[in-house]
Amino acid sequence: MTDKPTNEDFLRLADPMRRELLAHCYRMMGSVHDAEDLVQETYLRAWRGYDNFEGRSSLRTWLYRIATTTCLTALDNRARRPLPTGLGAPSLDASAPLVQDGEVPWLEPVPDTLAGVSGDDPASIVTSRESIRLALVAALQHLPPRQRAVLILRDVLKWKAAEVAEAVGTSTAAVNSILQRARAQLSEVSPSLDDPVEPLTQEQRALLDRYVAAFENYDVQSLVDLFTKDAVWEMPPFVGWYQGPENIAELVATRCPAERAGDLKLVPIGANGQPAFAVYHRRDDDVYEQFAIMVLTFSGERVGHVGMFFEGSLFETFGMPAKWEGSETK
Repeated sequence: MTDKPTNEDFLRLADPMRRELLAHCYRMMGSVHDAEDLVQETYLRAWRGYDNFEGRSSLRTWLYRIATTTCLTALDNRARRPLPTGLGAPSLDASAPLVQDGEVPWLEPVPDTLAGVSGDDPASIVTSRESIRLALVAALQHLPPRQRAVLILRDVLKWKAAEVAEAVGTSTAAVNSILQRARAQLSEVSPSLDDPVEPLTQEQRALLDRYVAAFENYDVQSLVDLFTKDAVWEMPPFVGWYQGPENIAELVATRCPAERAGDLKLVPIGANGQPAFAVYHRRDDDVYEQFAIMVLTFSGERVGHVGMFFEGSLFETFGMPAKWEGSETK
């Protein structure tokens, strides 16, 4: 006699794990849209195969194995998702022409609410902010898929080597070798999995307020004081990236469609466990249209990186309207 739950219990038991599984698929794929599709596929496969689940491992472990296999299969036919800095080209001067590449499958940010790192969600114990940081997910995309899976299962989820071997279909010795190579490659980028992500300090929150005010007042010169000296600005699907406070300020001044105070509206959201905003641009009729999803990374008491994502579908993903009425703004 077994106390294994029946098929009728499956969704009740498995559904609370949906967000942490989405975060796992997001780390693997670098796309929240792909991650959502693959979580659905994971649950479908698990439902169909539930009669064969013998309970030798936990339901969570079993679901992660299915999710990992599903991601690896999907990655067989998909290119990695970089940010512009990952294309290998040097930084550009703000005066350089803007060049878009809509064929590149760019890295996407993930909403905190979907990844389970907001509020008091218990899934945040597994889905730590450190493991979905934008820079780290971008770095993971440089690893071959199997290296990526092994490193995530071992160093993020803290699985034993034997468990990882079963999940990816290889030997324990091979897992240890793959992990060594993955760690060596990841050590060349920053941040690492060991870097803690602390709550924003009082000084950082004050700087964030100044940052929002500078944009909404279109006070471009004030932005210079808010960035680190080696700050990076990138904005897929544009292939260029820009480094240095003055260069970034010139880019905003000359390339942003805003012309005066009030043309931009920054609405706070949460992405990748980091400060982020849905940015709207005001039309002549005082209606604010979606412009970009902006994700900030602090370095000390300054902003060290800004990712501006111009994929329109991300607004819906973040639960934000395509238009923000002028009467709603302050």
